[in-house]
Amino acid sequence: MTEIDLVPVFDGHNDTLLRLYQSKDADAEKLFIEGKSGGHIDLPRAKAGGFAGGMFAIFPPPVEKARRSAVPSAPSDSEPLPPEVPRTDALNSTIAMASILFRLERAGALAVCRTAADIRNAMAKGTIAAVFHIEGVEAIDPELTMLDVLHAAGLRSLGIVWSRPNAFGHGVPFRFPSSPDTGPGLTDAGKALVKACNELKIMIDLSHLNEKGFRDVAALSDAPLVATHSNVHAICGHSRNLTDWQLGAIRESGGMVGLNFATGFLREDGRMNADTSLDIMVRHVDSLLQALGEDGVGLGSDFDGAMIPAVIGDVAGLPKLIDALAARGFGNALIEKIAYRNWLGMLERTIG
Repeated sequence: MTEIDLVPVFDGHNDTLLRLYQSKDADAEKLFIEGKSGGHIDLPRAKAGGFAGGMFAIFPPPVEKARRSAVPSAPSDSEPLPPEVPRTDALNSTIAMASILFRLERAGALAVCRTAADIRNAMAKGTIAAVFHIEGVEAIDPELTMLDVLHAAGLRSLGIVWSRPNAFGHGVPFRFPSSPDTGPGLTDAGKALVKACNELKIMIDLSHLNEKGFRDVAALSDAPLVATHSNVHAICGHSRNLTDWQLGAIRESGGMVGLNFATGFLREDGRMNADTSLDIMVRHVDSLLQALGEDGVGLGSDFDGAMIPAVIGDVAGLPKLIDALAARGFGNALIEKIAYRNWLGMLERTIG
C-alpha cells in the first residue's frame, strides 16, 4: 500500500504525550518529530501509516512511591483499584503534558483542534489533527475552576476516571473475568462535572468508568455516549469492556465506541500477549457493528499505553488492520467510516 492510497485514520485514543513526558527528555518534541522516540507513534511512522490524528490523552501517572504496573501482567479476578493520585501531582503532570502538546504544535508537528472543522482543515493540509483529551481528571478541582482554564486552553474531551478512584467517581480495576459493576457511581462533584461538560461542549469518554458511573452519565448527559477505547465484553470478559446493555445505551444515544488494540481487552483469555491475531480485532469490530450500526464504530488504539498485537507493531502498521477489514468483505465506504468519518461526525455533534 502506497502513501497515496492510504486510508486516513483518526484515532480515538493514544498515550503518546505520557510517553514523551516520562522520557524526561529536555526536547521531547524533537523525539516525536525525528522519529527517535520509541513507542508506537512519532511523526515519520504516523505518515507511513496514514495516521491523520486523534485524541491525544493526558494521563496523570501514579506518583513514584505508589508506582505499579498500570495493567497487571496476567489476568486476575481480584485485581484491586490502583491508589488515588494527589491533585498537586496530577496538576503538575497534566500541565507538563499539555506543554508538550503545545510545543509540538509550535514546531509544526501537529495542530491542536478545538472544533470538527479544525480537524478537517488539518487533515486537508496533511497535518496531524490533535484533540486535547484528559484521561482521569485528578488535576481538576471539585469546584471545577480548573475545568474552565483547561477548556480555554483547548480541552475538548475527557474521561472522568482512569482505573482508579478520584473526587468525581470510580474506575474499573483491571480484573478478568469481571463485569464492570465494581463500585459506586459518580459523586456529586462528578455529576456536576457531567453537566459542565455538556455546557462547554467537552466530550465525555466512558472508557475506564464503572457500571454505576456509566449509568449516571447516561442519565445526566444530553450528549451522545462515547467510549473512545473499549471492546466487547461478550468476547473478552474484562471489566474494561462494554456489556450488552452498555452497548445498547450507547446506540440509543447515537453514540460511538473506538476499538481498543490492547491485547488483554481483545483476547478471549484476557492475556497480554503480543502474539494476537488480526482476526480477533476484526471479530470485535464485527460485534460492535452489530450492536451499534455502521455509524457507531471507530478505532481507539491505546497506542503508547498498551501492549498491542505484534502484527500491527506501531502506528505504521495501521494499514494491516485496514487490509484485514477489506479482506473480511467490508466495503470502502464502511472502512472509511470506521477509520475516520465516524469520529469526525461524532466530534461534530459533541465539541461542535
